[in-house]
Amino acid sequence: MSLAIKAQHIANSHLNLKLITPTNKTDFTNTKFRPKPIYRSNPLIYSHKTMQTTTSHSVQNLSIKSSLIEPDGGSLVDLVVTESQRGLKTREAESMPKVGLTKIDLEWVHVISEGWASPLRGFMRENEYLQSLHFNCLKMKDGSIVNMSLPIVLAIDDETKERIGSSFNVGLVGPSGDIIGTLRSIEIYKHNKEERIARTWGSTAPGLPYVEEAITPAGNWLIGGDLEVLEPIKYNDGLDHFRLSPKQLRKEFDRHQADAVFAFQLRNPVHNGHALLMNDTRSHLLEMGYKNPILLLHPLGGFTKADDVPLDVRMEQHNKVLEDGILDPETTIVAIFPSPMHYAGPTEVQWHAKARINAGANFYIVGRDPAGMGHPTEKRDLYDPDHGKKVLSMAPGLEKLNILPFRVAAYDTVDKKMAFFDPSRAKDFLFISGTKMRTYARNGENPPDGFMCTGGWEVLVKYYEGLQTEETTQQPAAISP
Repeated sequence: MSLAIKAQHIANSHLNLKLITPTNKTDFTNTKFRPKPIYRSNPLIYSHKTMQTTTSHSVQNLSIKSSLIEPDGGSLVDLVVTESQRGLKTREAESMPKVGLTKIDLEWVHVISEGWASPLRGFMRENEYLQSLHFNCLKMKDGSIVNMSLPIVLAIDDETKERIGSSFNVGLVGPSGDIIGTLRSIEIYKHNKEERIARTWGSTAPGLPYVEEAITPAGNWLIGGDLEVLEPIKYNDGLDHFRLSPKQLRKEFDRHQADAVFAFQLRNPVHNGHALLMNDTRSHLLEMGYKNPILLLHPLGGFTKADDVPLDVRMEQHNKVLEDGILDPETTIVAIFPSPMHYAGPTEVQWHAKARINAGANFYIVGRDPAGMGHPTEKRDLYDPDHGKKVLSMAPGLEKLNILPFRVAAYDTVDKKMAFFDPSRAKDFLFISGTKMRTYARNGENPPDGFMCTGGWEVLVKYYEGLQTEETTQQPAAISP
């Protein structure tokens, strides 16, 4: 069954089977409850270091009672109005002052409305924004703490602020001009861009991708309020059936009777080092006593920088990886995480982990330099490569999530395959970065045998060939003297 067909089957599934807990595990190996294949998937890089941490996140001291751990705030936020309310809510939105949304704004509406940011119920008001910006978390009314490392805000310009005036509610208009929903009981406050950038990225260097795309050109005001969305957000790009909400993912984990869910985020094509990591992780969870650990392979589907491989190409490449048997489709669920990418390193990786809690994952894999990138103006990493996993082990509000840190996987030139890096024979290993991989594909060169499955590599080569053809046809013709 193709990846698309399997994904569509999952998106339409409404099964809700009894949850299996780590203290009441069932052996599915020889029973009729053997999990059936779900849609094809694949993993990310970095090799296994240890299944233990020295913090309260230690997987050896599990306090989790279910593979579907409780979402932040105790219940999943769902801000899409019911079909019976849609007509009335639409008419109300049409009568309100309007706020236009950019494509990235719409991605955040998607994120908030489905509960990825639970317990957040809308774009942040000022008190939520300040807590997020300064403390990376929110304090609930009962005194509990939930992680919220990225400000999720909506910017407006002076003209829009003037048009809103003293109104308490506004309608939200999507990039194509359709009414998406409303913000109610609004609050408008100053958008101090420099402070936001400095605290989120730890740098104000020019060239930060999300800053250039979404903050620099944005308005000088932020508007917060309670969000209502008229209909589930769709992109009509042929990939909507992969965009499973946290609620849908939890149903899938139930259906597969998972007793552990380990999540891995990626924004790159999958190579055999990723597969090595995924398979090794599952083996270790089985050794710990779990009977049916399920991998949530969760590629990021929102805004990415210009030189990243586009989402549709990555999804096609992932399909080939599974078709070639690199990963087991029976124990893997692949879905698209709708969040935009900030490339904010240790600050952003907390958001990535927190969102997976709301989706039901109780293990989160973190490797070298998660959510990081090269410095935009200097030849160095923007962040310390080890800080992401260290921050996750200490981050407030993530105590119930088990963090799995791993060392780097690299290409073993002796065994001619991707393997866990062995410092004792470092000269035998070749590190192929995402940039190097893209250079190979762009130049039509083949990587070393064993780096990536043939079908997956052909997808990348085809994409870059098409890109070069497009660039060539767009170049102006030479004018003869």
